[in-house]
Amino acid sequence: MMNITPVVKQLLIINILFFIGSQLVPASYDLFALYYPESDKFKGWQLVTHMFMHAPFPNITHILFNMFALYSFGSALEHFWGGKKFLFFYVSCGLGAALLHTGVNYYYFQEGISTLTANGFVKADILQTLNEGKINTRWQDLMSAIDFENFTSSYFGTVVGASGAIYGLLVAFAFMVPNAELALMFIPVPIKAKYFVPGILAIDLFLGFKGQSIFGAGSTGIAHFAHIGGALTGFIMMWYWKKNQFNKNRWN
Repeated sequence: MMNITPVVKQLLIINILFFIGSQLVPASYDLFALYYPESDKFKGWQLVTHMFMHAPFPNITHILFNMFALYSFGSALEHFWGGKKFLFFYVSCGLGAALLHTGVNYYYFQEGISTLTANGFVKADILQTLNEGKINTRWQDLMSAIDFENFTSSYFGTVVGASGAIYGLLVAFAFMVPNAELALMFIPVPIKAKYFVPGILAIDLFLGFKGQSIFGAGSTGIAHFAHIGGALTGFIMMWYWKKNQFNKNRWN
């Protein structure tokens, strides 16, 4: 078993401290979870802090799965890259997850706003109602059930967890050691990383549409796009590094 590396150790400690603190002070979720940018509760730092928050107790599987994956894949990658490069990659994937999730939410929310304003509602009044934690029941008459759910959940929903960054680590690990055989807790048969990672992404995306998730707590709506955002960011960074920095080293 690989020894835990310094940056991974520090990230584990930070995540655990955030988890303990958030259970002692539940209001911290309003400060550190990621909100929709037009919400009164949105703060810029949430783009970073959300990846250190996790689902509240008694749902401990969210943080346990994420921290297990951080240790398993993060230590290997930090061993290859060193601490600074690993931390840059990890945070970048977490940010990529937040941006894609927010972008999808923006699309759904603006679709709802367009429908409402086309029917005589004023955007400022809509935002004021939402910021008060309320909805106008007349809005439901103007949208399908799915569109209304997407509209409201994109605004009221929050994002917590390291899953986006973890998905980036999975992609990087598959790039670095594609033939490594993986057998996680719920998959007893070893599968090569180059098959395991695309497979788990496809499964997570499928379950995401059903309101569930592979890593972490079950979720509803479009939270799975945060996972895909982290994986996509990781893929782009690994592809760029492979093309521009490692052609003469271990990528043969």
